Amino acid sequence: MIARRRLRTALLVTALAVAIGGSGPLATGVGTAAAWPQTPKVDPLPLPVDPGTPQEALDALGISGYPDRLSVQPGESVKFMVSTKSPTFRATMVRVVHGDADPRGPGLKEQVIESAVNKEYPGRHQTLPVGSYVSVPDAPALRLGGSFTITAWIAPTTVPGSELNPVAYRRTPVGTGAAQGIVTKWSEREQAGYGMFVDRDGGLGLRLADRSGQAHTVSTGVRLKPWAPALRGVEPGGAVRPQHVNSSGWYFAAVSYDAGTGKVRLYQYPLTGHPNDSQAVITRTIEARGLRDATAPLLVAAYQGAQDRPTGFYNGKVDAPRVYGRALEEREVQALRDGGPAGRTALALDFSQRMDTDQVVDVSPNRLRGRTVNLPVRAVTGHNWQADEQNFRRAPGQYGALYFHDDDLGDAAWESAFTWRVPADARSGVYAAKLEADGRVYHATFVVRPKRGKATSKVALLVPTFSYLAYGMTGGLTSGMSQYSRHSDGSGVVYSSALRPITNLRPLSTGPKGEGRPWQFEADTHIIDWLESTGRTVDYVTDHDLHREGRKLLDDYQVVVTGSHPEYTSEPMLDALEGWLNDGGRLMYLGGNGFYWVTPLDRTGTYTELRRHDGTEAWQSAPGEYYHNTTGEFGGLWRFRGRPPQQLVGVGFTAQGFGSRLGTGLYSRPLDRSPESHDPRAAWVFDGVKATGPIGDFDSLQSRGGPMGEELDRADYALGTPDNTVVLGSGTGFGDEYMFVKEENNTANLMEGGTVNWLVRGDVALTFYPKGGAVFSASSISWAGSLFYNHYDNDISTITGNVLNAFSTDGPLPGTG
Repeated sequence: MIARRRLRTALLVTALAVAIGGSGPLATGVGTAAAWPQTPKVDPLPLPVDPGTPQEALDALGISGYPDRLSVQPGESVKFMVSTKSPTFRATMVRVVHGDADPRGPGLKEQVIESAVNKEYPGRHQTLPVGSYVSVPDAPALRLGGSFTITAWIAPTTVPGSELNPVAYRRTPVGTGAAQGIVTKWSEREQAGYGMFVDRDGGLGLRLADRSGQAHTVSTGVRLKPWAPALRGVEPGGAVRPQHVNSSGWYFAAVSYDAGTGKVRLYQYPLTGHPNDSQAVITRTIEARGLRDATAPLLVAAYQGAQDRPTGFYNGKVDAPRVYGRALEEREVQALRDGGPAGRTALALDFSQRMDTDQVVDVSPNRLRGRTVNLPVRAVTGHNWQADEQNFRRAPGQYGALYFHDDDLGDAAWESAFTWRVPADARSGVYAAKLEADGRVYHATFVVRPKRGKATSKVALLVPTFSYLAYGMTGGLTSGMSQYSRHSDGSGVVYSSALRPITNLRPLSTGPKGEGRPWQFEADTHIIDWLESTGRTVDYVTDHDLHREGRKLLDDYQVVVTGSHPEYTSEPMLDALEGWLNDGGRLMYLGGNGFYWVTPLDRTGTYTELRRHDGTEAWQSAPGEYYHNTTGEFGGLWRFRGRPPQQLVGVGFTAQGFGSRLGTGLYSRPLDRSPESHDPRAAWVFDGVKATGPIGDFDSLQSRGGPMGEELDRADYALGTPDNTVVLGSGTGFGDEYMFVKEENNTANLMEGGTVNWLVRGDVALTFYPKGGAVFSASSISWAGSLFYNHYDNDISTITGNVLNAFSTDGPLPGTG
């Protein structure tokens, strides 16, 4: 987790920066990449300052796209989805080595891969189909023709006519004046069907079409009170820190229509039972006698629009939606409100079942089949949650709600523009389809791993694709669909899908001159270029690969190198790494704040899930919603699952900071070598490094001032650091812009900043495992940015090279034989 205000600024720059500038020189006599071919220069074009919605941000880029997978083997094919308003675009397959355009570094380095797909294609503008809902296909049981009743428990969060949402970051009012579908079988194109809505005036509404096709709308006229999905809090800059709460915003909603009399009744009962909480029961008589049925599907949280696509998306929770083929009497409606049996229904959806899938179960006699679209949040508390159980699996009946958002996205579902078959002899690495149109360029990035079981090196780089998804934006930080973003109602984004353009998973995402702070992918190319330019042969594998294959993947390698910030980790990944290390594996953890958040992957491998709480974080899950629906496991920090990072790699997250130190403009610090580092077991790490003075006190591509900065880890034996861990050195002397992590502060105090808290430091460490296994921990995000200085001829590069050389050599490590 990172400091919000500075990260927001940095990632906004990332989101706004157009991927431009072509290749320029790939190398200036550095390493083996010096002779690589250059790609044409593309001139920059300006972008608006505010990225707006994700769609507006993509359109402003000029061209964007994504692959259908993040990891592919030689001989397999990968499809590319592309969107541009230009009549044509050009695609070029490239192997990416360095993606940060900072002029102090090597610049963009990419190798053109000769292929028949390198050519021009017709352009096509494709949009993001945002908005989550449930869809139940048309069926005879839903073509009611006459009387009906619809009931549901609802907790709306964006009610038309309400004031500006005090917890949302986006400049969007709670109510936009548009009707929101709750349970609908209404077709705007056909002007047919029926449905229950949050109406334009903010009250509960009913819409139906009679047999002549005339539409009728009735509303309670009493505005619903929005359920507040977040509480106020304080963040840097005075922003509001969203934190879900289970409030009194639930309503029992019902609408009925008697085809014989034309009588319509609407029931709007607040769960609190207080009439002043927008309670309303109204009766109207309309001219309609009978229904004109629609062929549209039945939708929950939307309705079918004029283009035969869902629209009118609802924000908030829906629980226990039901449809009856008759007009229920008032006593029956009240009995349902009070928890009575549902009786015979045409449709009764139970969201508490099959929560690890996109399937929706109908428990009516008709047993219709539905599915969720665009990932509404599952395993959330329903209207009847008693607050006596936190695990949805132990009380599924209290978790019968789905949480919908009008900006959810599970799959952009764009049409494929072209397919590339990876050559059978392709070298493992980071690749991209370089897409160019009207002077703009966008890299759709992915990894070519070696064939399964066919390692080509002793060394593997573990590309942190789970972390790429967590930080993966489509547009700006606030509304950009990353797991640091907020929905339009202020709630945090739980799921992150790979099936969309991720605008910061590409070279040049911080601009053509590296104007922004490199983060995640761009920062990881500092490591990639160091490996490639110093002549290392390395296989590239991803978090997704490790999650699926576990130990079988790691057993092919003697050394695994991490990226600069492997923050998000699943249980299968941790299990595999721990077992491999205990059997002699050697890990080079070249980052900071790693192995921190519990992060499951869904069964299709499409999206990750987060249930944030009690950590240094962007938002918090609601009470009762700390368990992941994809796996059922407890979420939050690994340390609160009894697996702190210190147990795995000897160090764990301790502090973060992104400001200048006491006005000096130095964001990071050099490394001071420890007395223990002179032990023969560790002294070899410093071979060729200066004997006295601070180490790494030079400019960095990541953060000025040295290799220790931004997010830092420390050794802590109470948290599981093994006794045989050697702290090789530490970065200290930070200012108060570096803050101690929240999860270790038991109470507010004056000992949180770097000038007063000795735990605000970064410990570079060497931990020994059985059978010759070991972990080297750089314990800093800034470490990787210090590798390039003086064309990789510097002390940080030397230390890292010493470790990689020793780790990849057979036999015991120096000083341990």
